[in-house]
Amino acid sequence: MANLPPSHYPDIGHLGEDLVVQWLQSTGWIILHRRFSSRWGEIDIIAQYDGEEGDKGTRGQGNNPSLLSPNSAVAQRPTNSTQQSLLAFVEVKTRSSGSWDAGGRNAITPQKQAKIWRTAGIFLAQCPEKADYSCRFDVAIVYCQRISKNLTEVTAIQEALATSSAAGYTFELQEYILAAFDSSIDNG
Repeated sequence: MANLPPSHYPDIGHLGEDLVVQWLQSTGWIILHRRFSSRWGEIDIIAQYDGEEGDKGTRGQGNNPSLLSPNSAVAQRPTNSTQQSLLAFVEVKTRSSGSWDAGGRNAITPQKQAKIWRTAGIFLAQCPEKADYSCRFDVAIVYCQRISKNLTEVTAIQEALATSSAAGYTFELQEYILAAFDSSIDNG
């Protein structure tokens, strides 16, 4: 059997990003841009949350910490809150089981963080009306698995935040890490 051309295979990374976009939108986020590119690099998703200060983009999740990664805290809504917009620059890592880089976490190197930070600066320069918004850098970990015709049992490692199926694969948003890294990265 001949090898199929690369265009025949689905872009797993883009399908993982699609799942994260759907999940963000379902939790109250507005998607401003996908795959924003600059000479420094690319940001997978740029999203805006217009909520109450203190929400910090956790609307729709209530105070249920199981809906967030174990590394993140759920903010409590203050009684006298004010309108606050928040931008999230989201790096999505889609991996299959047994990936060599801890599900994509090890791919977020200090150099990658610096590229994302610089690219976020370019975005903010192009959108000066958003320059005063609070910003954070999030990471979404998506697990993908080819759907097998012989599959009789599915074993979940942990409860997924969201799931979808496309192009013969299942995708699970396993972890969404709020403020996974900050903007105080050495730009050297």
